[in-house]
Amino acid sequence: MNTYRIALANLRFPTSREESVRLAEGAIAEASHERADIICFPECFVPGYRGMNKGVLPPDPVFLERAWSNIGAAAAKGSVAVILGTERVVGDAVLASALVINRDGTVAGFQDKVQVDPSEDTIYTPGSGRQVFQVDGLKFGVAICHEGWRYPETVRVAVRGGAHVVFHPHFHEAEPGSYTPSSFADPANSFHEKAALCRAAENTCYFATVNYAGAGSPTTSAVVQPDGTLLIHQPYGKEGLLVADIDISLATGLLASRYKSVEAHEAGSSKAHEAGSSKAREASDSIKPGARAPGSRN
Repeated sequence: MNTYRIALANLRFPTSREESVRLAEGAIAEASHERADIICFPECFVPGYRGMNKGVLPPDPVFLERAWSNIGAAAAKGSVAVILGTERVVGDAVLASALVINRDGTVAGFQDKVQVDPSEDTIYTPGSGRQVFQVDGLKFGVAICHEGWRYPETVRVAVRGGAHVVFHPHFHEAEPGSYTPSSFADPANSFHEKAALCRAAENTCYFATVNYAGAGSPTTSAVVQPDGTLLIHQPYGKEGLLVADIDISLATGLLASRYKSVEAHEAGSSKAHEAGSSKAREASDSIKPGARAPGSRN
C-alpha cells in the first residue's frame, strides 16, 4: 500500500481544557468518517498552548492522564492513529509534546519539543531525542512549531530514519498589525510557510503542518509534497478538518540521505591536514644535510 489518508485538525483554540478533549474526540470521529489513517492536532491542543495570555490552567498530570485515556478510546473506536499536541509533566518540568496513539488506542510514544522558542524558556522545558513512528506502512516523525520552522535538522533526522512524512503541530495566531495572508506562502507574509515548502523539498518528504483556526492567522494548515510544491491547504481562519491522500512512493528521502555532516567533514579535513603535516615533517626529517628536497629549486 502506497497511499495513506492523513487529516489535520485545524480547530479553534479551546475555551477550556475540558473542551479541548471534546473537540479532539469530535475531530477523531470525523477523521474516521473520512476514512483517514491518521490525524494530527496543533501544538499543545490538550489542554491548550500556554503563554500569549491564554489563561490555561496550571499543569495537571491527573487531568492529562484522563484526557489521554479518553482520546485513546476515541482512536480505538474510530480505528484512527492520532498525533495529539499536548504537554506532559516530568518531575518539576513541563514539556511541550506530541503523544502518538496507535489505531487500537495504545500509546506508541511521545515526541517532546527539543528546540523551544526563546519566548518559551520560562514556560516549557526542552526535551531530548527524536523518534520515528509507524502506522501500518506509513513512517513519520514530528517536529513541533519553532523547531520545524527554524531547525531543518529536526526534519532531516526523521527522514534519514525512514520517515515518509513529518508532521508539524504549531501555534501561530494573529498579532496586532500583523500581515493577513490570502494565499499560501504569500511573498509579503512572514517566512514560515515558505519554510514549510523548503522542509519538504530539501528532504524529499511530505511535510504536514497544522495550526489552530483563528481570524487573521498568519499561517494555516497544509500538506507539502516531496518536490516542495503545495498539495493542499486549509482556507485561512476556517475551522475544520483538512484531509489529503499522500503517495509514500514519492517520499524517497533522497536528498536527506545524501546529506554529509558538516561536523564530520570538518573532522575529516582536520585529520587529513594533520596527516599531511605529519608526512611533510617525515619527509623533511629524511633529507640529509646539503641534499635537495625533491622538486626544490636553488
